[in-house]
Amino acid sequence: MNILFIILGKIFPLYLTIAAGYIFTKYFKIKREQIAFLLVYILGPVVIFFAVLSIEINIQLVFLPVFIFLFGSSIAFFILHKYKDTWKDPSVNTLAFTCGTGNTGYFGIPLAMILLEPSAANIFIFGTLASLLYENTTGFYVTAKGSFTARQSILKILKLPLLYAFIAGLCFNLVGFRTPEFIVPYFENLKWAYGLLGMMMLGMGMKGFNLHEDFDKKYIKIAYFYKFIFWPAVVLAIIFIDKSFIHFLNEEIYKVMFLFSIVPLAGNTVTLAVLLKAKPEKASFTVLLSTLISVVYIPIVLALYGGF
Repeated sequence: MNILFIILGKIFPLYLTIAAGYIFTKYFKIKREQIAFLLVYILGPVVIFFAVLSIEINIQLVFLPVFIFLFGSSIAFFILHKYKDTWKDPSVNTLAFTCGTGNTGYFGIPLAMILLEPSAANIFIFGTLASLLYENTTGFYVTAKGSFTARQSILKILKLPLLYAFIAGLCFNLVGFRTPEFIVPYFENLKWAYGLLGMMMLGMGMKGFNLHEDFDKKYIKIAYFYKFIFWPAVVLAIIFIDKSFIHFLNEEIYKVMFLFSIVPLAGNTVTLAVLLKAKPEKASFTVLLSTLISVVYIPIVLALYGGF
């Protein structure tokens, strides 16, 4: 019960931010496309560049983002292929995107800081880079395919500054360059801005929501199965195999992987859906509902896991 109240207390301001996003869009006519552009093309690249620059890379750490990226990408392409004929609009594209990732940044980082030791929380933050990379490569591609051809989708990916920010940060890191101390406070402020605007996008995506058109039971059922059941089941299987036979990872990595598997659907589902005009209302409702469910779901699965 303590974990439940801690999580509720910590994430309550996030719900206020979601509500503010809806109010700003509906009553103050703030354009959600402009906020989505700011997140994907300006704040996102800056945040990921400095984050990549700030970590110390080793083999165990590399496994985490590689696994998250490849596993998420596999799910996304599987969903896109399996359900390509189920909807006549871009719904399958946002569904493929959201099944392959989770809200590791806006929701996951604060959760990691509550539940994990500082060293493990830093590992979690490093792992979020894989989610950002997925969202802006594989995720962008499968979402864009709802409105563009495969060639157009790939060209759009190549224009994303986040991809180059990641490569640049990695190159500077490997040659030994580190973030100057006087820049760190500004970077922290940018992370907060990125998180707050990201949560606001959930509320902004709800503008124009129509219960009859956008409450899609099949869409929700598939998304929640992969996020709340399939993801943690696979991660638990990997942890069991490694603990029993391989002994490659450590306890901190186990905790981080499990936490990655249980966060709600990604807020950036709405961001990309808005940018690409791929049913943002349906995506926003499904993501927002998953966030509400997570208030109860996360404490329960953490108690069952028993590793925290």
